[in-house]
Amino acid sequence: MARHHDTPGTTCALDAAKAQGRLQARRNYRKRTLIENMFGWVWLLPAAFFFSLFTMVPIVKAFTFAFQYNDLINPPRWVGWSNFMYVLADPQFWTAWKNSAFFMLYALIFGYFVPIILAIIVNEIRRGSSVFRLFFYLPAFVPPVAAAILWKWIYLPDGGLANTILEALHIVPQPFLNSTTMALPSLVIYSTWAGFGGSLLLYTAALRGVSVELYDAAEIDGASILQRIWHVTFPQIRFLMLIMLIAQILGTMQVFNEPFLFTSGGPAYATTTVVLQIYNYAFREGDFGAASALSLILFVVLAMLSMYYLYLMRASLGLVKDRPTHRYAPRV
Repeated sequence: MARHHDTPGTTCALDAAKAQGRLQARRNYRKRTLIENMFGWVWLLPAAFFFSLFTMVPIVKAFTFAFQYNDLINPPRWVGWSNFMYVLADPQFWTAWKNSAFFMLYALIFGYFVPIILAIIVNEIRRGSSVFRLFFYLPAFVPPVAAAILWKWIYLPDGGLANTILEALHIVPQPFLNSTTMALPSLVIYSTWAGFGGSLLLYTAALRGVSVELYDAAEIDGASILQRIWHVTFPQIRFLMLIMLIAQILGTMQVFNEPFLFTSGGPAYATTTVVLQIYNYAFREGDFGAASALSLILFVVLAMLSMYYLYLMRASLGLVKDRPTHRYAPRV
């Protein structure tokens, strides 16, 4: 029986046919995938439209308004950098930044460490820990306006819950929201109460992922409770702590609800923050150009803080390469 050997021309024809078949299959797959994804894009379009309408369009408008005098009534006119000069010359500009910085500092002292400590305590509870998690998360269910009314009653100089407790302990009653020195820390206490529940749940979930063998090994080595927390717990949840740190810094620098609902920036501008000042420019003075200019300044500051934070996080994870000491090689 004679054997048929493929000629070079036949082999090339077979390879070309196979390549053509693979190309056609790839085209059919892309076409099928496009049709399947088309329904997803159709469902996504309404959300993308409203996101662009209420998020992207205001951002673009803010960049435009920052260089205009615009009160939304008269026709806008271009004023160049005048809005920025006006905002920087306003005496309340530095007051607002100082109050925002102090609010951030107080919030980091109280609001950043309280959820970590409570999460460690709840994680050590063997029975009923879910009840404690629910109890600590309850403030998150209270609407901000209702919570503000409640805490304004707590802070009342006469008959408020806080001063009633102080009088029972034979401590002099405090003015709280009526004091230029105590108003801002009082707002931070409320902010910590209202927001630590979500952070507590995140830290508790992270602690559940820490290996028990690490604690057992540390205990065998004679480590105390504080040493186990410092050398085992904190290194294991370090990444989450960094994320929560930048989130809290960015969030507290944009604080608005607390000073707006409690004090409207008083007394004597002691609680006026940057975002509240933006609100005052826009809705109390009707100067949307100045409000947009201050918004852009806040955007630049927060962007710089975010980039610096990302650099520190990459450095802590060892992702930043060391730069050479000399740019060029020395001559021999």
